[in-house]
Amino acid sequence: MRVSLDNPSTVPPPVGPYAHVARVDVGGGTLLMTAGQIAVDDDGAVVAPGDVVAQAERIFELIGGILAAHSAGLADVLHIRTFMTNLDDLPAYGQVRRRLFPNTPPPASTTVEVSRLFRPGAVLEVEVTAAVPAR
Repeated sequence: MRVSLDNPSTVPPPVGPYAHVARVDVGGGTLLMTAGQIAVDDDGAVVAPGDVVAQAERIFELIGGILAAHSAGLADVLHIRTFMTNLDDLPAYGQVRRRLFPNTPPPASTTVEVSRLFRPGAVLEVEVTAAVPAR
């Protein structure tokens, strides 16, 4: 087993002292665990403050970039953990998720409401775990 941490160039640098992804290589493939992602642009500014749909789309774009840097994609996601500042936004967030994860069943999921996130205007933070078979 080999373990590594990475900040791929396919996404903006982390907004704090952490790695975007932890990678665990095992004999039959790779397990990827992303750090929580908020919707930021390439300069680190929050995208569409307060807009759950625009933020969800940007977050999954960032997650897709992190996964792509490790030869994975959204189809490899096993689990999604979401932190929301308002669970009333869940239906709108769910529409984005259904479009991006059309397979049945979709990935396992945990969603919780939090009082706030670390950047003003951010209404979602999402982290995923993905598994990639050896190719």
